[in-house]
Amino acid sequence: MEAPERTRRLALSLRKAMTLPEVLLWKALKGRRLDGLHFRKQHPAGPYVLDFYCDSAKLCVEVDGYSHGAGTRPARDEQRDAWLAEQGIRTLRISAELVLQDVDAAIATIRQALES
Repeated sequence: MEAPERTRRLALSLRKAMTLPEVLLWKALKGRRLDGLHFRKQHPAGPYVLDFYCDSAKLCVEVDGYSHGAGTRPARDEQRDAWLAEQGIRTLRISAELVLQDVDAAIATIRQALES
């Protein structure tokens, strides 16, 4: 799926400014560390930038911090997830708190989503 130039530029800047939970999860995913699967970080997809994306599994992994539960963010996330689903991409949302507390548990959650 093609992403506009604006989205690709945003993805590039987000790769350089990842949050601590994103960095910790990326260390566990990069280099095909999770069952040999290739994940991309801050991957542009249409009008959106996905925190982590595995094309072979059509799985988007989003690390959600506090802001994802505030204001209009839940509705925007729902709209985004629906758009991704229309593209055949499943979205798995993992709390930033879980990643900070137990990266292995976050990886186990991703593995479980991959198996279902």
